[in-house]
Amino acid sequence: MNMRALVYNGPKSIRVEDVAVPAVGETDVLIRVKYCGVCGTDIHIYNGEGGAFAVEPPLIMGHEFSGIVEKTGSKVKKVKPGDLVTIDPNDMCGECYYCKNGMEQFCQNVTGYGTTVNGGFAQYCVVSEKQVFRFKEGMDALTAAMAEPVSCCIHGIDLCNIKLGDEVLIIGGGPIGLIILQLAKMAGASKVILSEPVAEKRELAMKLGADLAINPLEEDVPEILKANCKNINVVIECVGNPRTIDNAIQWAGNGATVMMYGLTGPDAEIAVKPDVVFKKELKLTASFINPYTFERTIAILESGKVNVRDLITDIVGLEDSVKVFEDEKYRRSGKVVIQMND
Repeated sequence: MNMRALVYNGPKSIRVEDVAVPAVGETDVLIRVKYCGVCGTDIHIYNGEGGAFAVEPPLIMGHEFSGIVEKTGSKVKKVKPGDLVTIDPNDMCGECYYCKNGMEQFCQNVTGYGTTVNGGFAQYCVVSEKQVFRFKEGMDALTAAMAEPVSCCIHGIDLCNIKLGDEVLIIGGGPIGLIILQLAKMAGASKVILSEPVAEKRELAMKLGADLAINPLEEDVPEILKANCKNINVVIECVGNPRTIDNAIQWAGNGATVMMYGLTGPDAEIAVKPDVVFKKELKLTASFINPYTFERTIAILESGKVNVRDLITDIVGLEDSVKVFEDEKYRRSGKVVIQMND
């Protein structure tokens, strides 16, 4: 039995092909994929820059997806056919030094659905049961497909150590920045400010709870921060650009944490002045994938307290999905989701 899938065959080479539906082992779950989001990692892989893990083509990418359980292996117990599910795409070995020491995100033998093995840009995907998470009845599949990016954002928020009453600046109002914005409010920030040049994204940020949205291309960000804030305690950079990372360091307040969340190209470099870090006693950090966050992600999405539906600007059918990678206009919009099945 065959299915349709978007197959990565090497840098800038991607096409929709007929491939075999994967076999189901005794502890596997076959998922009929509904929606799969396009991540910055997928774009990096397409461009030949690699992702979080080493990639070997041919590969079916896609790690942000939801779907309906089609079939289960003989030993599967926690899900059944008909359930709406999503997956944690990072399957850790549990045996290496890092897994044994509470740092599973650095697992030396990780299996990455959509990165090291075939993922969700296909009509069907087979996944180990332990990586599958079921949603309650009535949950919509489009929201469910956003679980993985939300899980990564929760890890980033955890590392920011936001305290009740903190003032938080977010640089970049793409889907990740707008998820981070909502989570920062939930974490106890008294004031959340967004720096974003696109008017539509600033408007959406205000709808989602931002206290202030600044256009950095037309307004003086430091002056506005000085007039509206006592001290920026946390800056979260969600662009992945050396210039905006430099902005994050410059705009951070005393004793601030600067989270470099945005994914840069592997060869990107920044020039850091140690004197600035020293005099403001900054903490520079970053966030890598999503360890220990998926159960909380399901709970938050089921609660309805994070709005992810408004972040989705384009839903593209599988047969038209190549254009998402070839046409750069999609990278300037919000979240792009590929619909795999009706």
